[in-house]
This record gives sequence, structure tokens and C-alpha cells, in this order.
Amino acid sequence: MSKEVCIIWHGHSCFEINSEDAVIVLDPYTEVPGYGRLELEADIVLASHEHGDHNARFRVSISKRKVDVNVEVIDTFHDSKQGKLRGQNKIHIVALGDMRIAHCGDLGHALSKEQIAKMQNLDLLLIPVGGHYTIDADTAAEIVHRCNPDVAIPMHYREGNAGFDVISTVQPFLDHFDNVVRYAESSFILGSIHESIVVLKNPKLTADNIHPRP
Repeated sequence: MSKEVCIIWHGHSCFEINSEDAVIVLDPYTEVPGYGRLELEADIVLASHEHGDHNARFRVSISKRKVDVNVEVIDTFHDSKQGKLRGQNKIHIVALGDMRIAHCGDLGHALSKEQIAKMQNLDLLLIPVGGHYTIDADTAAEIVHRCNPDVAIPMHYREGNAGFDVISTVQPFLDHFDNVVRYAESSFILGSIHESIVVLKNPKLTADNIHPRP
């Protein structure tokens, strides 16, 4: 029997993969407008690139537990100019039990056929959708369609006063899909829903920052 894998969104692009076998944190941030301070614990922490809103490893207390996790890396760029604007980016594909989870970090360009081929048979795809610093809604939707994951979760977008001013909200991305499920929580159990775009509740929004900017 497969062990339960819980996916927890900590805001921005920071996700936690939590199971009995391992706890993995991806792309913890130091500071992002509208989000609270991170204080996390994990067996492994992975950062897609060395920007402060993705590489705050010091926000994660690392256990001394030995875990059996396979991580595949696809080297990409943070922009559409071969990294000349913002440098390199890594897509991490985490294999935990029989689950395959891809986190795209701050992917800044469309993927090649070879890269798409490596991202087939995914149980979960975590993908940025806000544009400006990353791919925009249209490119993100195209990648989702080409990878055809069981579930995709958008990240790195603006909601109310949470997130950077220059990035888009999630809605332009969602407009590409009919199978959208909005969760009332910031976590869900992988495998509990299939063939859907899942929008998790922003874990850091408060009454003070839910209102849109003027």
C-alpha cells in the first residue's frame, strides 16, 4: 500500500512534501511582500536558484534522519535569454515512493521536447504562472498540457497584497482550464484528487492583506 503524501503550500513558491518516509521543503523564501516568516523543519531542502525568495535554507531546520529520496534535476534558465537576465534555474523532480513530483522553481522559458519528455508521468507539477520574473500564464498552461500531470498547482503569483506587484494573479492561468478545484486549506493529500488544476488556500493571507491593491 502506498504511503500518504501530503503537499503543503507555505506561500510564494515554497512547498513541503510531507510523508512518513521523508519531509522535503522546496524553495523557502527569506522575505516576500505580504507573507509571514518561515520556520520549517525537514529532512531535505531544495532550492531552484540562488535568489532570496527561493534559497532561504536557514529558514529550515534539517533533521539528521537518513531518508531514501531520489531527486532528478533538469537545468533550465530564469529567463528567456539563456540566463543572461536572471541566471540559471533548476527543475527538481522528486520521486518519493511511487509518486513523482516536479517543482519548476522560477522557470523563465518554454521547455524543449527533450525537457518535456523528462516530465511525463508526473503525479504533481508545481509551476509558476505570474509572469515577469517567470513564465506567464499562457506558457505555464502550455507546459501543463504538454506534461499532462495528474495534478498541477500554480505558484509564484500575486493574491491581494501577497506577492510582488509586478506579477499577475492566478486567474489568467486558470482561464485555460475547466477542471479547476479550489481548496479551502493550504494542503492536500496527493492522490485524493485527479486530473485537475488545484488552487490551494494562501496560507499567509490575513484580513489586512486580502484586499486588492488600488
